Amino acid sequence: MAQENFVDYVRVFCRSGNGGAGAVHFRREKYVPKGGPDGGNGGRGGHIILRANSQLWTLLHLKYKKHLKAGNGTRGSGARKTGADGEDLIIEVPAGTVVRDAETLQAEAEVLKDGDEAIWLKGGRGGLGNTHFKTSTMQAPRHAQPGEPGVEGWKILELKLLADVGLVGFPNAGKSTLLSVLSAAKPKIADYPFTTLTPNLGMVSYRDDRSFVIADIPGIIEGAHDGKGLGLRFLRHVERNSVLLFMVQADSEDVARDFRILHNELGKYSPELLHKPRLLAVSKCDLIDDAKQREISAANPEKQLVFFSSVTRKGLDELKDRLWILLND
Repeated sequence: MAQENFVDYVRVFCRSGNGGAGAVHFRREKYVPKGGPDGGNGGRGGHIILRANSQLWTLLHLKYKKHLKAGNGTRGSGARKTGADGEDLIIEVPAGTVVRDAETLQAEAEVLKDGDEAIWLKGGRGGLGNTHFKTSTMQAPRHAQPGEPGVEGWKILELKLLADVGLVGFPNAGKSTLLSVLSAAKPKIADYPFTTLTPNLGMVSYRDDRSFVIADIPGIIEGAHDGKGLGLRFLRHVERNSVLLFMVQADSEDVARDFRILHNELGKYSPELLHKPRLLAVSKCDLIDDAKQREISAANPEKQLVFFSSVTRKGLDELKDRLWILLND
């Protein structure tokens, strides 16, 4: 998928359907000139429904649809006939999509797996016809309820990628190179920061025809939790990953310090991320010798530590074994 076509955030105006008005009507037949009230109820307004579709990977199809409106219910009629319900509007989105109110940022609906449906905005209820207002003292009520209005407002749809393993690291840590080596994915790779501006997914083959999904998250920098370097846009994709693979380059001045910076950025964005299983991987280990590896291991507080090189493929089998254990722990 072209990177410019990956859309993970859209803002749209939504309105569910208005309920139909109840009817004011009286029974009139040849031999019943003064029949009682028989006005029917109005129809329900259409809902706006969110549905997860595993064939979709982006919100691109909603990028240019700024107004989403469900159908209105129709009026009731005589003979206690209820009006037709408004047509529901079903919005298909990728699994892992959450919708929020644009003003309060309160989450309103969420779909996590293929086929999940959630009534996002309910349509207004239809009004009651005059038959419901007949009493012993009011035999011929001449009023009925209007239909309830639908719900409307500006909403935000956000896609948070669902993956087994999320790659977390600074720009140029070798995340895209690792993804290209472990899977058939072909992310953009170049020797400059922020080569990756949108997440990439890859299916990693493991032993005995088993597999897991790995997500290459764009590089995170210090201050990302405050939005620096598009940090908030990138960090939300980490929330749905089962295991976090922290990556630091072997030629870093201080591997332990770099890991702490990444770890702190995730914690400041969402403390829940700190409870996810994690593994620290030191990339580009072909650039250092065994003595330097021992020095890095001794100085690092993380028990889960592995060295690998995407170029020489050293340590890749151990890396996949460690990830598989964490995924099935």
